[in-house]
Amino acid sequence: MPELPEVETTVRGLATVLAGDRLVRVAVNRPDLRRPFPPDLVQVLTGARVVALGRRAKYGLVQTDRGQTMVFHLGMSGRWRIDPSEIGRHDHLVLETGKGHVLALNDARRFGSVDLVDTAALHAFAPFAALGPEPLGPDLTVAHLARAFQGRIAAVKLLLLDQGIVAGLGNIYVCEALHRARIHPVREAGKVSLAALGRLVPEIRAVLSEAIAAGGSTLRDYARPDGELGYFAKDWRVYGRENEPCACGGRVQRVVQGGRSSFFCPRCQK
Repeated sequence: MPELPEVETTVRGLATVLAGDRLVRVAVNRPDLRRPFPPDLVQVLTGARVVALGRRAKYGLVQTDRGQTMVFHLGMSGRWRIDPSEIGRHDHLVLETGKGHVLALNDARRFGSVDLVDTAALHAFAPFAALGPEPLGPDLTVAHLARAFQGRIAAVKLLLLDQGIVAGLGNIYVCEALHRARIHPVREAGKVSLAALGRLVPEIRAVLSEAIAAGGSTLRDYARPDGELGYFAKDWRVYGRENEPCACGGRVQRVVQGGRSSFFCPRCQK
């Protein structure tokens, strides 16, 4: 599943051709993805001007001058294609701009979603209402994590994946941030010291920022809107590297937590 850096990369790519332009044609090529397209999607978007693009957690936001925002989720393998040579069978939503650009939302597995939300009420949109702070924003602090973890016996890795504690963090980048911060993923969250949390917060920001700069990680069918594959995967220190050496001289191990693989080094992560 595309994670936060992949969604951020997608949004930035879309902004290069959508921001400030008008949508002159909107086509929905099937009735649904994971759930039905909004019935008024074509009517609302056709003729609308895109005034801003953004991201909340793993959702992309396309704000229009009609007071409504298109909210999209890429699901397992969804991606936007910019100016494709042809429209394929998995291009389920197609937008054409006044400057002649064509954008196609391609989703072979159809686990993605598209919604229309009143821009003024985005904070109350059901998937957003219970989200925690953005990991790259100012509200993710040591104090916030300390409060969220206080007295908790659940593993720190699992709580970092709780979207109500931190919005948008996914498995790959939590593994990488915990390794950089030298925190064992199965450690009880309530027993993680303030000093360790002080290392963790900047490492979360660092690993996400580096991944965004690299265009994300190549995950199954994911590609950036320009068709290029992200290359942050080559910089993974532990994720997907079971039995390979760690930089500290230890060896990367894997455990399953909450149905997901956690990769870590038992030598440098305590």
